[in-house]
Parts: sequence; C-alpha cells; structure tokens
Amino acid sequence: MLNPTEQDERHYLEDVKRVMQETLARIAEKVQTYAREIKQQKAYLWENKTGMDHVEKIDVRRSVDQQVLTAEAIAAQSKRIQKLLRTPYFGRFDFLKKDSDKTLPVYIGIHGFVDEDRGERLIHDWRAPISTLFYDYETGPAHFDAPDGRVFGEIRLKRQYRIRNGQMEFMIETDLNIHDDVLQKELSQRADEKMKNIVATIQRDQNAIIRNENSPVLIIQGVAGSGKTSIALHRIAFLLYRFKDDIAAHDILIISPNKVFADYISSVLPELGEENIPEIGIEELAHDLLEREFKFQTFFEQVSRLLEKNEKTFRERIQAKATHDFLKQLDEYIAHIEADYFHAHDMTVNGKPVPEWFMRERFDSYHYLPIQGRLNKIAKDIEMNVANYYHYNVTPEERAAIKSEVRKMFKVTTLRALYKDFYEWLGRPDLLKSVKGSLFEYADVYPLIYLKMRWDGLKTFDHVKHLLIDEMQDYTPVQYAVIAKLFPCKKTILGDANQSVNPFSSSSADKIRQIFTDADTVRLNTSYRSTYEITQFAQAISPNRELEPIERHGEPPAVRLLPTGEEELAEITRFLEDFRNSDQNSLGIILRTQAQAEELFTRLKDLGHKVYLLTARSDAFRQGVLVCTAHMAKGLEFDHVIVPQATAANYKTEMDKKMLYVACTRAMHRLTVTAAGKMSILLPATDA
Repeated sequence: MLNPTEQDERHYLEDVKRVMQETLARIAEKVQTYAREIKQQKAYLWENKTGMDHVEKIDVRRSVDQQVLTAEAIAAQSKRIQKLLRTPYFGRFDFLKKDSDKTLPVYIGIHGFVDEDRGERLIHDWRAPISTLFYDYETGPAHFDAPDGRVFGEIRLKRQYRIRNGQMEFMIETDLNIHDDVLQKELSQRADEKMKNIVATIQRDQNAIIRNENSPVLIIQGVAGSGKTSIALHRIAFLLYRFKDDIAAHDILIISPNKVFADYISSVLPELGEENIPEIGIEELAHDLLEREFKFQTFFEQVSRLLEKNEKTFRERIQAKATHDFLKQLDEYIAHIEADYFHAHDMTVNGKPVPEWFMRERFDSYHYLPIQGRLNKIAKDIEMNVANYYHYNVTPEERAAIKSEVRKMFKVTTLRALYKDFYEWLGRPDLLKSVKGSLFEYADVYPLIYLKMRWDGLKTFDHVKHLLIDEMQDYTPVQYAVIAKLFPCKKTILGDANQSVNPFSSSSADKIRQIFTDADTVRLNTSYRSTYEITQFAQAISPNRELEPIERHGEPPAVRLLPTGEEELAEITRFLEDFRNSDQNSLGIILRTQAQAEELFTRLKDLGHKVYLLTARSDAFRQGVLVCTAHMAKGLEFDHVIVPQATAANYKTEMDKKMLYVACTRAMHRLTVTAAGKMSILLPATDA
C-alpha cells in the first residue's frame, strides 16, 4: 500500500509539493520564452511593415496571437498550481477496479495535477467522475460513471486531511463518507469574510445535487444553514468542468437578492478555479426590461413599509398579485384584448381606400407577434397594398399618418393605460395604487412586465445557458412566469419557504413547479450553520418539522431582559468589547426595521465603536461588527448574532416571526437576544 503511515503521508506531501514547484519553475521559463518570442515578432512586424506583403503580415499577426493565447493558458495553469501548493489535496481513497489486481490510490483536490515527467496523475479534480467515490461511498463495493461506461470495484482505504499553507495539520483514516470529526472541525471554524468552498466536506445528498446533469430545472428547498447557496455554486463549478467545451462562466447568470449578498458569495467560484459569474438583481432586471421608463418601489421598500405601517389594503394588494389565479387573470385579459380591442375601420390613403376587413384579417394572421408588432406590420401591409393595387408610393408623412391611424384602432395606446385597464376589466380598480405620483408599487412591476411582453415584446436571453436564482421564496408566480419566458435555459432555483421576509407574497417549491412543470425538486434538511442549541431556539420560534440539526454543541442562546433602553444599549456595548477581545471575525446586530438599524448604528458610532451599517444601497460585505435588518442579513452568517429590541411591541405578527427566525438563524456559534421592557411572546422560554 502507498504511504501506509501518517509519517509516510507527510513525506509524500513534501514530494508532491516539490514536483509542483519544479513544474512552476518550468512554466516560468516557458512564459519568459513566449514573452521574448512575442516581443521579437512584434519588432520584426514593425521593422518590416513596408517590406512585407499582406499575407505575410497576417501570418505573423496570427502567430503572435496564438503565442499570446498559449502564454495566457500557461499562466492560468501556474495560478492553479500556486493555489494547490497551499492545499494540494484534502482526501484520498484506494480503489480496486473489478477484475484488476492493482489498487489505485486516488488523491482529491480542488484542481487536478499531473506529474508530466512521469506521466502520472498525482491529484484528481474533485469534479472528476472518479472523485464522486470519495463523497458517496464508505469502504467496500462502489462504482462510478466514467465517460466510457460504469466502473465497478471496491474502496479499500479512505483518508481525510487538513492541509493549510502546505502543512498537514491532521490526517484521519475512516471507513465512513466524510468523517464526522472533519465536518465538526470545519463547522467550528470562525466565519470568514466571505463564503468559502466546501469541497472537503460535501455530503452524499449534496454531492448528488452538485453532479445533477439532467434536470432542466432543479429546485433546491433547503432549510436555514443547509448550505444550499454554496451547493448551488459548487453545482455551477461542476457544470463548467463537465461541459467545458459547451459552457463558460459568461454563459451563466445569477439573479441575486442584493449587492451585499452577491459580494458575499463572490469568492466561492474563484476558489474553485472558475471565473466569477455575471449577476443581476431582480429589480435591476426589471429596470432593464422596462427600459427605465417606469419608476417603482423596491422590494426592500415594500418590506419596510409592511413592517413599519399596518396597512390592510396594502397587504391585500400584495397578496392578490402573488397567486397563480392572478397569473391566469392576466392571461385571460390578454386573450380578451386580442379578441375585442382592435376596432378596424375603412380608411383612405391619398384617396385610395383600404377596407376594414383587410386590417382585421392581418391583425388575426399576426397572432404570434406582440400587439405593437402586429400594428406595425398592418401599417406596413397597408403601404404595400396601396403600392401594389394603386401603384402609388406613400410619402414619409403619409407613412407616419398610416401608422398613427392603425395604432388608434386599438382601444388603448400605451402600456401604462393597458395596465390600468386590466384592473378595470377585472372589476378591481382598487388593486392599482401608486406610491406617490407615477411610482408603481413593487407588486405591480412584474405584472406590468408580463403585459409588456404581449404589448411590445421582449427579447429572450438566449446567450444565457444556465440561470441560478437564489432566495426563491421571495418571488411570485408572475415573476417566475416572466423568467420562464425570458430564459429558455436550464435553471437552478434555491431557497427556503420558511425564510420569507414577506409572507404575503412568498413562493414554495410546489408553487414554483406550477410554472416549471418539468422541474425536479430536492430537499436539504440538515442544518450545518448553527450549533444545536441555536437551531433548537430558532425552531421554537418558527418550527420546521423537516429540519435536522447537526450535533455540534455550544453555549445556549442568551436572552437578556433589561429595565431600560439605556441599559440595553450598555449591554450591547459590553458584547462589542467582548467581541473585540475574542478571536471571532464577525458580529451581526440584526434589527427588525431599517429605521431601528440606523438609529442603533448612530448611537454605537457616537459612543466610539467601529461598526458598519448595511442598507439597500450597500454593495459589499464587511468583516467586524455589522448592523442591519433581517431582510439584509438573509444568506449571511456571523460568529455571534445580537438581536436587540425583541420586545412584545416590536415582534408580534406573523411577519415579525419570520424576521426573528431569519435573524436568529444567522448565528453560527453564539446568539444573544435583548429587550428593554416586556419580551416578545414569539421567543421561547429560556433560563438564560
């Protein structure tokens, strides 16, 4: 057996690093050689620019371009090896192929590495087909699917390592898949500045999701702390590896909830050796689709208004526009206007008659076009008809008049008027209410876009080959209907219905499948982020029977009831001092509303504390002490979370319960809840 003891493994690690360093030295020489040759060829091109013919110039330029591409590829290889030097591999298994007498030791790392001198693969990429054995099997019979068919055999040995900065910290030999000790050690680490890769601790159910190649739409319903976002990003990395000839990073798009979250996840793919993926917010997408012609309330502003004002009619408007019935009503309205709103009439062009039936016939024949497109085609057909039958060429002025006249034949003439007419037709004009002036409520944005698709038409995003949507619970059926039409590609959709910050317009996996009928749904029920005690505390606030907490124990959540607000503030400042003297990296102070967050941030700052405030305009995640709302904290995690102002007056409604749950489930190792006055009844009883 190769490297039977831990000492042998440590020597082997040094050998692997030596081979890597030798390879890096050779690469550096190659890069220098290419640089010299490129410089020489460019000089030759410049010196002989008048003496060379056109064909020779093209040949030299092509040679230069090819050498530049080769040099860039070699430089990229160098970067991967430099990254591998810090952590060459994290796992090993020995595989005996069926009908073979030679056991193959397989070391698994973030990237693959080949010793070119010996033609031997020293490290296998975690995404390679054979690597799935590490994640899916214990010692014993096992198989994997290779490009040329299924391979059967037996796993004889399994080891896991932690290697940091090129040094082996520990080695564990195990017959289990992803040894619990390793998982516990990784989960006990402090929160880093950003989300990190989890290749060393991927679990069997997570591995199946990552390597899913076939689902046209994959919906991941994951409980708080289940790692669903990280799993989705690792799935993207796997697809980029598996289909490297067909899909690249720029072919993928992420719809993210906000810029802070986008920044928080931005390090995962580069860590895995892939480029960052383009991302767009759902509101930014809406602005682009509406061509910046309409102003509207943001989702953040909608949630803030729900929390700060008790407006029954506002809630009702949101709820009414967040159902599948509402989507059906939009479709019924579109069918109605196509059948009844085009009122053609006889017209003349410079005395030449154009009959009503001609326009009606053309309108029906162009049923595959949006309404504006139909009207434009009719105007063009009238012009051609006049030319063909009356041998008359219309003037530019007459062309504009024809177009104007045809457009007037449709009952409404603008998208804004059409949207208003929809509610009149529905018999519910009360459902359309502007925030102020011409500002639309957030709940109206995607219904408006849905009508625009049939009014003006919208180009589909055919260049996107895979779409990833996070926080799926915050999007309505109409939003998903728009996304389905705009993105005819494969999709990964993830979220948790239990973490909706707006229960009046949330979607579950089952509701989303009503739009994407070919979707497959997978569930991640194990929660890894928080300690067992924190998870149980959060479960008492908002129970989820499917959630399975991991057995990682820590101190129980502390609930502090203070006599006054000033004493509560003093208690929070004491926790800030504790944090500064600890080895923790992040402390989240999570409040219910933005106004409360801004007020506490100002008071802490005035007291001389170094704190950061997250707002809807923030674009980066910061280490240290962050003050924010539960809405802004979604998807983030902190070593320690403080939830202030958890009073009966502040947290009392169903929506408040969701906010409280989201806030508490951001904590990895420590959770503190404070209140001045009467504690919220939504909180569980505690002895702390």
